[in-house]
Amino acid sequence: MGVIGIILLVLFVLASLLLVLLVAIQSDSGSGLGGVFGGGSDSTFGAQSSKVLTKITAILGGSFLVIALLLAVINKTPSTDTLTDLVTTDQVQESTEWWNQSSSN
Repeated sequence: MGVIGIILLVLFVLASLLLVLLVAIQSDSGSGLGGVFGGGSDSTFGAQSSKVLTKITAILGGSFLVIALLLAVINKTPSTDTLTDLVTTDQVQESTEWWNQSSSN
């Protein structure tokens, strides 16, 4: 993994942690975890907080998906082998069968 892969991985971890935090902060018609910071009122981060938090969550969710796809493409191992190359067709052939062998030891 090159430098770009490491940068994308750090961004991926940051986006996922921020996404979890933002989803936990948002209140769903109840007090939720957003009430912890604001004391139970609906205006935790101001009067328009639900619109701002929703937009930030959507942006972080989209960036999470894009970064995940980019990481998958970057870390993909090139497969030059076909399925028939992976299957071994070696068969063990014996000159005589085991029941016809004479015990001349």
